[in-house]
Amino acid sequence: MALTRDQVIAALRTVQDPELFKDIVTLNMVKDVRVEGGDVFVTVELTTPACPLKDVIERDVTNALTRIGATSVKLNLTANTRGATSQRKDDALPQVKNIIAVGAGKGGVGKSTIALNLAVGLQRCGAKVGLMDGDIYGPSMPTMLGLKGKPPQVRGNKIQPFHVHGVHAITIGALVEQDKPLIWRGPMAHGAFKQLLLDNTEWPELDYLIVDLPPGTGDVPLTLCQLLPLTGAVVVATPQQVALDDAIRAVRMFQQLGAPILGIVENMSYFIAEGGVESDIFGRGGAQRAAQTLGLPFLGELPMFTELRVNSDAGNPTANFTGHPKLRESLEKIVTHLAGEVSKRNLATPTPTLNIT
Repeated sequence: MALTRDQVIAALRTVQDPELFKDIVTLNMVKDVRVEGGDVFVTVELTTPACPLKDVIERDVTNALTRIGATSVKLNLTANTRGATSQRKDDALPQVKNIIAVGAGKGGVGKSTIALNLAVGLQRCGAKVGLMDGDIYGPSMPTMLGLKGKPPQVRGNKIQPFHVHGVHAITIGALVEQDKPLIWRGPMAHGAFKQLLLDNTEWPELDYLIVDLPPGTGDVPLTLCQLLPLTGAVVVATPQQVALDDAIRAVRMFQQLGAPILGIVENMSYFIAEGGVESDIFGRGGAQRAAQTLGLPFLGELPMFTELRVNSDAGNPTANFTGHPKLRESLEKIVTHLAGEVSKRNLATPTPTLNIT
């Protein structure tokens, strides 16, 4: 007997998204079903192009349809990044689906490196990504993006973000004299950050906007949480206890400001010497244990790679995903875990906002 469309949809209701824990029909992921005798054609729209478990979904769909008698299954996987259900058209950046802050309790832990590679990694998965260098005290993106000495284009009274390595990026480092110290009092920092993020930059439609914050718990994170409904924050730490103490303070800051924590990343987790010998210079695993203690997602660990430093200095982050296989694997794991946490967050509850009078 030929299968019917209703039979196919009923079978698809048995397939759960392995991260969202609901069936793909209820999640409105099934976009098209066509049946021709025993041949079934299905289009499933993933909640992010960086879905970490797309292979699992593909396998489960095929198995579910084979069990009801499909002789062949043609599955077309597409992706449409979802934003927060509470996002309104009157938000300051309605064209941006997800705004993700990347912060750290202290400097020197590689926060900007993680922010940049998250942006590039998400873009390589097929997402539309923006990157704002919000570290207005020590912007490092001009170097890491290869933009030193390149002024941005201006259209009307709006700055056009650079389009580099597939990412739409803006940095205050491109707007001031090279090597000039940026000395800000609190109100000045607030104003400069707001102008760069909202007033003077023309952001295109984006699936993700990654905002690299200054280290610590000062004015700029507060400003960001006041201005925009954050999808969430990523906190970067190194494994040793003295760094984790500050990372926990950053976590508590974001929580107090109403920003969900999407996860913790352990940078400089260990060193890989010649011959593949691993050395735990800073005490590997500290950030993962802290995440478990705090009940937060652990997005992954990034070892110390010479290639990462070389590519950052050369302004070529794309090479981190095309060179050393273990470096690529480590970064892609963090990227896909973050994308999964964003999808779960957007499905679960409306994004909270902070109101300060």
